[in-house]
Amino acid sequence: MSSALTDDAYQAVSIRPVSVAALPAWRAERSALEQRWLDSIGFSGESGATALLPNEQGGIGVVLQVVDPAEPIWALASLPERLQRGTYILAPEWRSMFDPSAATSLSLGWILGTYRFSRYKAGKDVTAQLVWPEGSDRVEAEALAEATALARDLVNTPTEDLGPNELAAAATSLATRFGADIDIISGDALKAHNYPLIHAVGRASATPPCLIDLRWGDEQAPKVTLVGKGVCFDSGGLDIKPPAAMRMMKKDMGGAATVLALAHAIMATGLKLRLRVLVPAVENAISANAFRPMDIFTSRKGVTVEIGNTDAEGRLVLCDALTEAVSEQPALVIDVATLTGAARVALGPDLPALFSNDDGVAQDLLTAATAESDPLWRMPLWRPYRKMLDSKIADLNNAPESSFAGAITAALYLQEFVDPSIPWVHIDSFAWNPASRPGRPEGGETLGLRALYRMLKTRFN
Repeated sequence: MSSALTDDAYQAVSIRPVSVAALPAWRAERSALEQRWLDSIGFSGESGATALLPNEQGGIGVVLQVVDPAEPIWALASLPERLQRGTYILAPEWRSMFDPSAATSLSLGWILGTYRFSRYKAGKDVTAQLVWPEGSDRVEAEALAEATALARDLVNTPTEDLGPNELAAAATSLATRFGADIDIISGDALKAHNYPLIHAVGRASATPPCLIDLRWGDEQAPKVTLVGKGVCFDSGGLDIKPPAAMRMMKKDMGGAATVLALAHAIMATGLKLRLRVLVPAVENAISANAFRPMDIFTSRKGVTVEIGNTDAEGRLVLCDALTEAVSEQPALVIDVATLTGAARVALGPDLPALFSNDDGVAQDLLTAATAESDPLWRMPLWRPYRKMLDSKIADLNNAPESSFAGAITAALYLQEFVDPSIPWVHIDSFAWNPASRPGRPEGGETLGLRALYRMLKTRFN
């Protein structure tokens, strides 16, 4: 993806960013010919609008781009698709509109605008190149772009080609690239290693479940453990989903894709962390040996769990992984999951729900989210709702009978498996763009990736 940017400024066409507020004054300073040209093409002047101003030779003289200075990452994201083959360079005026640190975001946004999922259908080649803006952190921009593409590709790939085995292979490839250690516990070995709920959820599939365990970095560095829900397809199990709800379930491993993408960014930029990534990879299928409503399992922690609903499987695989995650007393545990429809009802597709047991970590993450235009919304771990998880015959029920506060009760369930002394973040994400926008095509998405990366970089480096 780095070919989207270049050092070669020879014959580069200038891109002139202008804010909506500054556009009237800018237009007033143009020549009469330029003003007539803008009128003739019906230039709207709204944020994101683009106009190609001709030069005297009949070529493109200037690319006028109306931008939102508050969101530099999306300022140029529409241009790689709109512009013809050639090299383009930001006009010097960009420095008066954006903070100097925005150079990396401008570069990253351009690269994200070149993303295409072309595994099954060839797409239009993107041939426009941007000269690296002065001050760009090229390593970081390319690392985050590659990480985003990795996660999008994983989420977009249908389960026929991305089941637990293939997800494990993707993690193995990532480990090999960056010299990380990886261990994969698969099939009945999960029971032998005391991961009973991961095994129970995945045992009905023709592809055995597995736990992916990746480790990287200096053992003396601060320990950060990432946990991602890797449900490669969720039929709902015996509590089967209706067709409309099942249609999108190839994306139910979006949490796993996000933490693998975050791991990629951490390793590619060399953050000073002792990183561990745990991904329970399963398919929640239906077969003669599928787990059943009202079954009871003893989790890795020793807590007994009654199955209130087989379609609340994500929290089951995560609770075993979280028990292992906290066993090393890391400085921070982060889990990401496409966990509840309730979070989407409350916040919609663009706002992942953020839960945390540590106010300082939560505030750092929200600050990073704002800075990166990668929004999150904090929701409460409201303890009075914990009683909804009570079971009459087990320690916990995985699915309360009440439909109230579904995202909160799911987070409270996970909290039961986290040592309260360990800072913990849970992100309930949609992992999908329902409609295309510049730099964010319809399909799989790494919501929260940039915010998480920025928080970790600020907090630990």
